[in-house]
Amino acid sequence: MGGLRLLAVALTCCWWPQGGQAKTLRGSFSSAAARDAQGQSIGHFEFHGDHALLCVRINNIAVAVGKEAKLYLFQAQEWLKLQESSQAYSCSEKLSKAQLTMAMNQTEHNLTVSQIPSPQTWHVFYADKYTCKDDKEKSQVEDIPFEMVLLNPDAEGNPFNHFGAGESGLHEFFFLLVLVYFVIACIYAQSLWQAIKKGGPMHMILKVLTTALLLQAGSALANYIHFSSYSKDGIGVPFMGSLAEFFDIASQIQMLYLLLSLCMGWTIVRMKKSQSRPLQWDSTPASTGIAVFIVVTQSILLLWEQFEDTSHHSYHTHHNLAGILLIVLRICLALSLGCGLYQIITVERSTLKREFYITFAKGCILWFLCHPGLVCISIIFSDYQRDKVITIGVIVCQSVSMIILYRLFLSHSLYWEVSSLSSVTLPLTISSGHKSRPHF
Repeated sequence: MGGLRLLAVALTCCWWPQGGQAKTLRGSFSSAAARDAQGQSIGHFEFHGDHALLCVRINNIAVAVGKEAKLYLFQAQEWLKLQESSQAYSCSEKLSKAQLTMAMNQTEHNLTVSQIPSPQTWHVFYADKYTCKDDKEKSQVEDIPFEMVLLNPDAEGNPFNHFGAGESGLHEFFFLLVLVYFVIACIYAQSLWQAIKKGGPMHMILKVLTTALLLQAGSALANYIHFSSYSKDGIGVPFMGSLAEFFDIASQIQMLYLLLSLCMGWTIVRMKKSQSRPLQWDSTPASTGIAVFIVVTQSILLLWEQFEDTSHHSYHTHHNLAGILLIVLRICLALSLGCGLYQIITVERSTLKREFYITFAKGCILWFLCHPGLVCISIIFSDYQRDKVITIGVIVCQSVSMIILYRLFLSHSLYWEVSSLSSVTLPLTISSGHKSRPHF
C-alpha cells in the first residue's frame, strides 16, 4: 500500500492543473475573439453593496476609439436567460440587453456598480464595431492590452475589497484554522510524537493519520498565504493555491488508504480466518487490489474535477460529471462500511466492544458523507454562498472526524481496554508476518 500512496501522489504532481482566474485581470481586448463569440468573455465577479467598482486601464486609446471599444456587463441570471431563450437574438440584440455599458475612450475608466439588493454574479464582455459584422479582414486589427480590477466595498463602504461575495470570509476562516492548528501542535505534538516512537500495533495507523493531518494543516497554511496576498492585489499566489489543493488531495488519499486498509481487514479477514485468531490489518492480494482500484479511481476523479473547475477551492458544488461520480463513490464507501460495521455490532455482546465499533463508524462515516451531505444542504443557500458553505463545512467535519479517530486510537479508557480483552474481532492489530502479542 505504500507504493499505492506514492503512485497517487505522483499522478497528482504530473497532472496538476493551472490556477484559476484572479480578480485583477490582465490580457488583451481582441476584435477577432469578440467577433467569433459575439462578445469576448473577460471574466465574472460577484458584486455586492452600493459602491462596487470596475476599474479598467488601457494604453492604446487611439485604437480603442477607432474601434468604438466597449465593455458590456450582464447579470448572471439575465445572461443565462439570453443563452437559454428559444428566441434567436442577433448579435446586436444580445449586446443591447446588457445591464451596464462602458465606452473606452480614456486611459482609465471607473464604473460603479451600485444599488445591488443582494450579491450577484456579473459577466463582463468586450465588443466593438467589428463584433457583429461579417468582415473578417477588418476585424484583424491591433489588440488592446488592458488591466482590469474588480472591487467590492469594504466594511467602511470604500471599494477596496478584492474578494467576491462568494469568497468573503475565507481569508479570516483560514487564519483561524491555521491558528487552531498551531495551538494544537504546541499542546499535543510532543505526546503524539512519543506515542508514534513507541511503535506497537498502533504505529502504522498513527503514522498515516498524522501524515493526513499534517497535509491538511499544510493545505490550510497555503490557502492562508494565497488569500493574504489576494486581499492586497486581487491576484494572490496562484502556486500556493494549487499547492493547497495538492495537499488536500494527498490528505484525502492518505485517509482513504487508512480506512480501506482497516475495512478490508474486517471484511475479508473475517471471511477467511478462523475465530481463534484476532483480525489483522489485511494485505492479501484481494484486499490490496480492491484498495488500489478505489484509491486510483478517487485520484483520477479528483484530478478530473480540478481540470473542470480551476478556482482555488478544494471543494466544489459538483456541477460536472467528475464531481457527481465522486459523491457517488463516497456514498458507496460509507454505505459499505456502515453495513459491515452493523453486522459486527449486532452480533457483538460486549458493550465496550460495541462502543469501540460505533465510535470508529462515526468517524469514518462522517469523513465519507460530510461532502455529499453538505453539497445537498448547500442547495438551500444562494448560489454565491454554496462554495463557501461546502469548503468551510467539509474542513470542519473532516477535522472532527480526525479528532474522533485520534481519541479512539490513543484512548486509554476505550481502545486499550478493548485490546486487552484479546478479542477475536478486534480489527486493528498489524500483521508482521509472524505471531507476536500486541504490546503497549
